[in-house]
Amino acid sequence: MPGSVLCFQCHDGGPSDAELYRRYLAASPFAVLVTNRRMDCFEALRHKGIFVTRPGAYGDTLARLCDAFYPLPAGHWRIAAVTGTNGKTTTVKYLEALLGAAGERVLSVGTLGLALNGVDQGVTGFTSPPLVELRRLLAAYQECADVLVTEASSHALHQGRLAGLRFDAAGWTNFTVDHLDYHGTEDGYFAAKAGIVDHLPAGLPLLTTSAAVAERLRQERPGAPVELLTPAAADAGMLGERAFLALGYNRANYALALALAARILAPTGRQLPAAPWRALQGVDGRFETFVCGNRTLVVDFAHTPDALENVLTAIRHAFARARVTTLFGCGGDRDRGKRPLMGAAVCRHADHAIVTSDNPRFEDPRRIIDETLEGMGGCAAAPDVVLDRAEAIRHLFDRLDAAPAHEPQVALIAGKGHERSIDRHGTKTYFSDQDEVARNFARLGWARG
Repeated sequence: MPGSVLCFQCHDGGPSDAELYRRYLAASPFAVLVTNRRMDCFEALRHKGIFVTRPGAYGDTLARLCDAFYPLPAGHWRIAAVTGTNGKTTTVKYLEALLGAAGERVLSVGTLGLALNGVDQGVTGFTSPPLVELRRLLAAYQECADVLVTEASSHALHQGRLAGLRFDAAGWTNFTVDHLDYHGTEDGYFAAKAGIVDHLPAGLPLLTTSAAVAERLRQERPGAPVELLTPAAADAGMLGERAFLALGYNRANYALALALAARILAPTGRQLPAAPWRALQGVDGRFETFVCGNRTLVVDFAHTPDALENVLTAIRHAFARARVTTLFGCGGDRDRGKRPLMGAAVCRHADHAIVTSDNPRFEDPRRIIDETLEGMGGCAAAPDVVLDRAEAIRHLFDRLDAAPAHEPQVALIAGKGHERSIDRHGTKTYFSDQDEVARNFARLGWARG
């Protein structure tokens, strides 16, 4: 709007300056532009105020701006942040529940959106919102909450979306290759995530349940203390009431959440309740199960090779006698190199695969599938290809329905999890794997157990 300050960050490998000007700047009535580098269009903006930050100082500049518009009360917020390739959302939701059970007022921010004391407040559209939006949210909720629990994505850490925020606790779940379309190399991806330690006070260890992360961080950040945690043990009572803790990676997420909670609670004297796992609930789209007799369907957000490997390994362990079918797809306009790796992970663990579409964005869905199939030459049976995701789920149910009733069957529907839309050509159309599962249960007359 007229009189506004527009903060505009340019990234390497993106559109040209001329395209950025045409798309975003030419028709905007902003008064002042704050950006991270010189742009070729500055002459056309000569009637605007323009401020170019020093190299690498964009996030710090925005933090100072936010101090003027959305000041943080000194000492008010205690902040815990979680990074990692997989498990961030689950760990944050576990931590939110644990702190709530200890009597804390908690604002959580992440992939599932915004929540206050476990009550949904809407979505932000980001795993980690841009800094101005995050600071606006902190200002809006500072009378209602004292603890911020947030996911810290590699993009957010690299782009300075958390600049100026000091963490009282931070955790790193795991690390596998992802987002190379943005970071370029595995080293670049790791370095971005390692930026989380810069938000911790000197001497406060970063918490992790991954020995590989701890070892690599000690090599690449020798001055940064790291504390390696042991995954939580599970007894029969725990597993009987919280079956999702039978999964090894969920116990690791729980152990990390427990340690982070202890850090956040330490200054207050508050204690976690006995059997704190009773505060946990299943997380939307994370190993969400639907059962009918010998048939079990699992909806999970797994959308990387490592995540598919983990969830399918857990299924094989938990359902040792079952025949396993996996339905999955790969996203468009994202790291193309992981597509055959995802296909290969499915082949290693599933008896049958159905390859379909998953957020093609601006790419040809058939081309995405063809690149995925390049890694599936080792499948026990040729994968089925069903381009339309709703039709693919219907096809999956028909296969399960045709199988002998006495034969245990597990079907993994992977990739979308909590998402409730499909992104095509810049438009998000409502779609829910969970809704499709319910629709097919009703179509076939299955009673949910």
